[in-house]
Amino acid sequence: MSTKQNSKPIEIKISTVVAVSAILRTADLETLDATLKKTTGGAPDYFDNDLVVIDVSAIDFSGTAIDWSALTSLFSSYSLNPVAVRGAPPELEHQIVAHGMSIDTLAPQRQEASSEETGAAPAPVIAPPPASTPAPAPVQQSPEVHSPVAAAVPAMIIDSPVRAGQRIYARGCDLIVNAIVNNGAELIADGSIHVYAPLRGRALAGASGNAEARIFTLSMEAELVSIAGIYRTFDGGLPKDLAKQPAQVRLQGDRIDVLSIRA
Repeated sequence: MSTKQNSKPIEIKISTVVAVSAILRTADLETLDATLKKTTGGAPDYFDNDLVVIDVSAIDFSGTAIDWSALTSLFSSYSLNPVAVRGAPPELEHQIVAHGMSIDTLAPQRQEASSEETGAAPAPVIAPPPASTPAPAPVQQSPEVHSPVAAAVPAMIIDSPVRAGQRIYARGCDLIVNAIVNNGAELIADGSIHVYAPLRGRALAGASGNAEARIFTLSMEAELVSIAGIYRTFDGGLPKDLAKQPAQVRLQGDRIDVLSIRA
């Protein structure tokens, strides 16, 4: 069978692939297994064959060895598919590649993200002035007050319903949806998510680690919500005062809060 004229048998294009981040602070498999069980609550479909980047930057490798085969098998048993490792020492990269994973080197915000996940504010760095520099003379401030101007934040806007099985990712921006998000659909944004209609699927805001991101909807009916990698499901249903009502989702420390936004 021949292909049509001017058509290519294969085309390679840049595609957006979203992966969750699993930040390990131990390599002990029993501890990791117990933590995953607690996180998922035993729900077999808590993760939906999501891709996962394993972050090992917090592990002290001077006295720790990782069984990569057992580790990837553990994640696979929870429907997580390891695709890359972040923060590993260079001498371990050949082992990682041999187990079918790539090396993720895009981690400039690792320290900041860790602080957000633990709820602690990152320590500020204050540089003292050089000893040879005299103290500047006081400058009289003008009584005129200028209000700060907020930088424009880009957003992806979706006007059509999001069907079951669809996954929409707003990379580096907010996501605005002006139609219903059906069960089985998934919204992902590095910023906040705004749904001006019923939200019945999964919504994951702050996907790149932004703990200040939020989720807003005019009708809260979500299956799962997440802020900066912290998840919350609603298998037992939402409280009556929040179900099918305008609501927002935000991260408080390591806890997901769902709050009413009614006037």
